[in-house]
Amino acid sequence: MAGTAPADATAWSNWAGNQHAVATAVLRPSSVAEVVAEVRSAAEAGERIRPVGSGHSFTPVAVSDGRRMDLTRLAIDAQVDVDRRLVTVPSGMTLRQLNVLLASHHLALPNLGDIDAQTVAGAISTGTHGTGAAHGGLATFVEALTLVTGTGEVLRCSTVEHPDVFDAARVSLGALGILVDVTLRCVDAFVLRAHERPAALDTVLADLPDLVAAHDHVEFFWFPYTDRVQLKSNDRVAADDAPLPRWRSWLDDDFLANTVFAGACRLGRAVPALAPRISAVSARALSERVYTGRSDAVFCSPRRVRFLEMEYALPRDTLPEALDALRRIIDRLPFKVLFPVEVRFTAADQIWLSHSYGRDSAYVALHQYIGMPYEPYFRAFEEVATELGGRPHWGKLHWRDAASLAPAYPRWHDFHTLRTRLDPHSVLTTPHLSHLLT
Repeated sequence: MAGTAPADATAWSNWAGNQHAVATAVLRPSSVAEVVAEVRSAAEAGERIRPVGSGHSFTPVAVSDGRRMDLTRLAIDAQVDVDRRLVTVPSGMTLRQLNVLLASHHLALPNLGDIDAQTVAGAISTGTHGTGAAHGGLATFVEALTLVTGTGEVLRCSTVEHPDVFDAARVSLGALGILVDVTLRCVDAFVLRAHERPAALDTVLADLPDLVAAHDHVEFFWFPYTDRVQLKSNDRVAADDAPLPRWRSWLDDDFLANTVFAGACRLGRAVPALAPRISAVSARALSERVYTGRSDAVFCSPRRVRFLEMEYALPRDTLPEALDALRRIIDRLPFKVLFPVEVRFTAADQIWLSHSYGRDSAYVALHQYIGMPYEPYFRAFEEVATELGGRPHWGKLHWRDAASLAPAYPRWHDFHTLRTRLDPHSVLTTPHLSHLLT
């Protein structure tokens, strides 16, 4: 049986500090057999179990009113098949650890988001994604997975084994079972050429179809109260022949993007009237740069300034209308916004609860600095996004419920039926999941 943590270890909070929980016990299984035993023990005791990753979701998706399970001690050896470009890893491995493992075998994931602290299970279960018109979220790279259901059954799932469970479990919020290992399809290691430059928002929007089609990965950050964005494109190249000098990396990514920006946010929180000026200065401070680097090093960047976030996946052709509405929302808020708005793109997929199920998407991410008002801002944009057919990111703040979400997902009721079959006694549910899925 897995060990439990002492009482002072039962308290938990997420990275942003806006979600907290106290577990009845903390479980740290070291084998799949122990995971099975813990699930069955909880079912017999009438308790619930919630697996928890690294806490990088802003929603209560990891908040439990029962036993909390930490999977970082699972003794599952990583298996790398270089010839087939497949890797099988324990679900509690972080993306950062995975990237190091893959690089040592001259492999890489085809795409990544900009944070690599999440566990593999947490990242795929909440629909974590990067940007790129030809790329889906991280869950689309999953070739197989092993799931311990709410009855303690162990299912190995893929397109040929339990395919219905496979299509649902890749983005499942942990509602169908506990992921213990994941097999991911990789690609040969590659180098990216990054081009980051300031631009006018209206120009970027006018050129957006061509920009998205012309580059492997495109995103931009719009600075509220200005007409300026920071446009980023990443493209595969043959050689790492223009690496960013260490001093420039430190200056841009550590000093300006974290240390200086943190100070600016603290100033804006203390004197909100300065927020438009701060946003304008921030937009001008980011100069153009072009460099090459290993793919994961270019995709991922340090994020040390704490914030809260809401993100919506929209039908791609609704993006201009959404941003126009967002500008009006920000202008009439009774408080100021201190963080830029991030816009990214993904390809359609067929994963039941994926934000991009059945359609190409544009993602709009709203951020607000810790300690600043955010709910009226987020809620106002959520109304706009919902009317446009938007789907909220499962790991980011939102206020949707099951009745609101069901029409947005064509396979919603299929997921509900499968959930009832795999977890008939609701051993894996939480108050948040009941609100979202019931």
